[in-house]
This record gives sequence, structure tokens and C-alpha cells, in this order.
Amino acid sequence: MRAPLTRVRLLSLVIRAQPPPWPLGLLIAAVVIATETFALIPLRGTVREDSRGMIYLVGVLVVSMVCGATTGALTAVASTAAYNYFHVPPFGEFQLSTGQDLQDVAVFVAAALLVSGLANLVRRHAAEISDRRQEADLSADLAHVLLGAEHLHPALDTAAHRIAQTLRIPWAEIAVGGCAADPDRSAFPLRTGQTTLGTLLVPTGLSEPVRRRLRERVVPVLASVLGAARERETSREQTANLAEQQAALRRVATLVARGAAPAEVFDAVAEEIGHVLGPYPTALYRYESNGTVTRVAAAKELDLAEQTFPVRGESLLPMVLRTGAAARIASYDNAAGPNAEIARRAGIRSGVGVPIVVEGRIWGVAIVVTMRPEPLPGDTETRMADFTELVATAIVNAETNAELTASRARIVAAGDEARRRIERDLHDGAQQRLVTLGLQMRMVEETLPAGPARHDLSQAVNDVTSVLHDLQELSRGIHPAILSKGGLGAAVRGLVRRSATPVDLTLAVQRRLPEQVEVGAYYVVSEALTNTAKHAQASLVRVDLEASDGRLRISVQDDGVGGANLKSGSGLVGLRDRVATLGGWLEVASPPGHGTALLAEIPIDGD
Repeated sequence: MRAPLTRVRLLSLVIRAQPPPWPLGLLIAAVVIATETFALIPLRGTVREDSRGMIYLVGVLVVSMVCGATTGALTAVASTAAYNYFHVPPFGEFQLSTGQDLQDVAVFVAAALLVSGLANLVRRHAAEISDRRQEADLSADLAHVLLGAEHLHPALDTAAHRIAQTLRIPWAEIAVGGCAADPDRSAFPLRTGQTTLGTLLVPTGLSEPVRRRLRERVVPVLASVLGAARERETSREQTANLAEQQAALRRVATLVARGAAPAEVFDAVAEEIGHVLGPYPTALYRYESNGTVTRVAAAKELDLAEQTFPVRGESLLPMVLRTGAAARIASYDNAAGPNAEIARRAGIRSGVGVPIVVEGRIWGVAIVVTMRPEPLPGDTETRMADFTELVATAIVNAETNAELTASRARIVAAGDEARRRIERDLHDGAQQRLVTLGLQMRMVEETLPAGPARHDLSQAVNDVTSVLHDLQELSRGIHPAILSKGGLGAAVRGLVRRSATPVDLTLAVQRRLPEQVEVGAYYVVSEALTNTAKHAQASLVRVDLEASDGRLRISVQDDGVGGANLKSGSGLVGLRDRVATLGGWLEVASPPGHGTALLAEIPIDGD
């Protein structure tokens, strides 16, 4: 296949060659005629005159094909004269026969003109084929450069250089968007439908054939490839933006699922919206019942001195509150009202607001603003909607958790109050009556003489005293009075004294704590010591209480058999619920054979 391809290329080069300048053409014709003349002299007696004349005709045809019609016609006249002078007897003399010689000249000239015309036609077709092949190669190169580029703008320079190289023009430039011509540049718009994608700029003064090639063959292909490249780049950007948005949504959703505080979710949403939408300041506002809004989160770029301000005038905040839907304001330049004035002071030109709807009510609004003259992208509202839904979910979760915590706290508080009331009723009622009964029986005992009756009454007094002691222990278990009077330290020391297992106590609590914290901590230590005495078979228990950094830390560790399970006992489960109600946590580590460690932490001041 290589040899035929080489011959085709060589033939293409010969056919495409332009006729040489006329001096060179005349020289070529003279050389051809001289060669034919001197080559035929030895054949005068052996070859017929007509055959020798055909040799001259071949030369005329060759010169006409290579050098053009004018040179071919002159070659025909000169060949006729040379043939008559050298090869028609008498040799060396002109013997012109008007009819025959004119006929020969006419035949030679006609042949020359015909062949030169055919040669020009073939030459034009060959040039057309070559141009089309170059244009096909150029189209393939443009598609490869523009569609394969990572970034479109640098690839445009490479494509323009390839166009200039193919068309043999000084330079070419591809500009994005519309561009007007000037005295030094001609402009060819690159359009897809009614949309102008770019402009091909070339030098002025190009020949009309080159301009026609640009207009009819290069520009349509370049516009089509540029349109596909723009669509590919747009699709790639949309894919990247979607992936970035999904990643941002996952990060926020993880916070929401983890039960993060609303303030943490608000800050994360403001930050993530800024990352997804671009360099635009973002803020979240909560509508208050008194007709104002409070900023709950904002990007650092949004410099607003006001934290809370009324909702009035022409701005995003009243628009969203009034319509309950996303709103867009094109310009604050002529907007009226205090909100618009605040926006202008901050340099805000325009913005978009999307409502945060919580259980059917408008809780607040997420806004994105710009300080630039250009408006925000058209899909801003849609891309913000997913984030506002996550904010609403976080708010619902927080409100639900707050309600649940408050409900549990009310239950625990009611239980503690019931315990306190029972303890007080036992102390003021049954215990006092038993003390009085014991004293009365002692007085009767003193009046009786020694004997069986006095002995029996003395035993009855001892039984009443024992019942009184049991009732006192029961009342301490229900609610220790010492906790209310002496605080957590005194109550824990009382537990340590009554513990069946030796206790090493470290107490670093220097002040009275809130009542619910002291009650919760007391029951944690009490339940832990009770479980140790019943199940641990321990020789020593370490109890550490430390109040610092606004938290009370409780640690109860024994050297017993271990194997305790937080889920198996209702006492530990109840303690965990009580601690959780106070905003703390409780954990138990009890590997078999390595003792049990109970750790708890309770906030002291605030939630």
C-alpha cells in the first residue's frame, strides 16, 4: 500500500504545481523543441514524416500541460517551423505550403489549447481535493484540541494557530463571545443558532478565495466544535458543582444526624452554601414574634453591625416572610426602608432569599448576597433549597430533643419531689410517732417491778427502736435529708460510712451545686456502691468526685469480678436516663475478671 500511496502523492504534487513564469516556460519550450529536433535528425530516412511530426505534437502537449495555453500555442508555432525547416525536404529551407502548413499549425495550436485547458481543470480539481483534505485534517485537529482540552481558553490559542498554519495566513485569533472588526482585523462570528459563541479574527486584506474558505468551510466547523466544547465544559462544571454540592449536603446531614446543636448546624450551612455557590456572602436569620429578625449565622465576608433589626421596607427579609417562597431582589439602589439602608451600607448590590420552613411555619430565611454588579446565578434558589431543608430538620430535631429532655426532667423532678415528700412524711409522721411510742413504753417499763412483764415490755421497746432504725434507713434511701442540709459532700460521706465494702473516697467539690445535679450524683454513687456490695465481690472501691470547668465528674471503680452490663439492670439504665436528663453522660466498663468502672459527667452551670 505504501508505493501506490507515494505515487498518488507525487501525482498530486505535479498536478498542483502552478504554471511556471513565462520566461521559464519559453526556456522549457525551447529545450523541448531542440531536443525533439536533434533527436529526430538521425531518423530522417527511416521514419515517415508524419511520425516525426507526431513527436513534435507530443512535445507541444507536454509544454501546454505544464506551462499553460500561451506558452503551448507559441510552442505549437515554433514546433511547426522547426519541423518544416529540419525535417521536410529540401532540408534546411522553409518550403511553406500555405494550406498544409497552416493546417498543421492550427492542429498543433488547437491541441495545445485543449490540453492546457484540461490541465487547468485537473489542476483546479486537484487543488480542491487537496484543500478539502487539509480542511478535513483541520477539522479533526480542531475537534482533538478543543474537545480534549482540560480548559477551553488555552486550547483556543492552539486552534487559532492551527487555522493560520493550514490556510497560510499571518495569524488568527479566536475570541470568546462577540467581537467587532477593526481596520486591522476581519471578524467572522461563530454562532450556534442565534447564540454567538465566539469570533474568529484574521488579518484584513486576505484574498477573496481565502476569505471564502474561511466563511464557507472553516467557520461552520469551528462553530460546531466550539459549541460542543462549550457544552462539554459546561457539563463538566455542572457535574463538578453537583458533586461538590452533594458532598456539602452530606457534611451538613452528618451533623444533623449526629444531633449537633442548631448553632453548629447554622454555621456549617452558612459556610457550605458559600463554598457551593461561590464567593458570595451567606447568612441565616430567624424571624421573631415581635416583628424583628435575628442573625443566627453569617459568613465572615458579610459585615453587618446589626444582629437584630426590624423587618420593614423593600428587602429579602419581608419579601420571604410575606410570600413564604424564595425571593430575589435585583438591586438595592432604589429600594426603600431600613433593611435596604442596612444592605446598602454593607455594600450589597443584590441577593436571593430562601425560606426555612419548620413544620409548616416560616421559621427563618437563608440569604445569599453579592457586592458585584452581576446578578447571582439563575439556579441559586434551587441549590439553596436542599440546605434550608436540612436546617429545618436540625431545628425540628433540636426542638424535639428539647421537649423530650424537658419532659424527662419534669418526670425526674416529680419523682424526686415525691421521694422528698415521702421522706418528710415518714420523718414528721411515722418516725415521730414511733419515737413517742418508745418513750411512753420506757416510762411504763420504769413503773413495773422486775419480772416477766417488765422483761417483755423491755423487749417490745427494743423492737420499736429497731423498727424506727429500719424506717430511718428506708427514708434515707428514698431521699437523704442530709443531702438537702449538708450538700453532696456530706451525703456521699454518709454513703461511704454505710458501705459494706471499704471505700477510698476523693472528694474535690468545694461548693454547693444545683439541687438536681447533687441529687443525680448522689444516686449514681449510691447505686454503684449498692451494686458493688451485691455483685462485685470486691475488696476495695475507689470513689472520685471532681467539680471543675463547669462539669461534675464521677468515677466509681472496684477490683471485683466485673461482668456488669449497663443494659441488664434497670438501676443503671435509670441512672443513665437521669444523667442524660441533666445533659450529661454515663458509661460502664466491666470486663470479666477485671473489675467495674463507672464514669459519669454532668454539666453544673447551664445546659
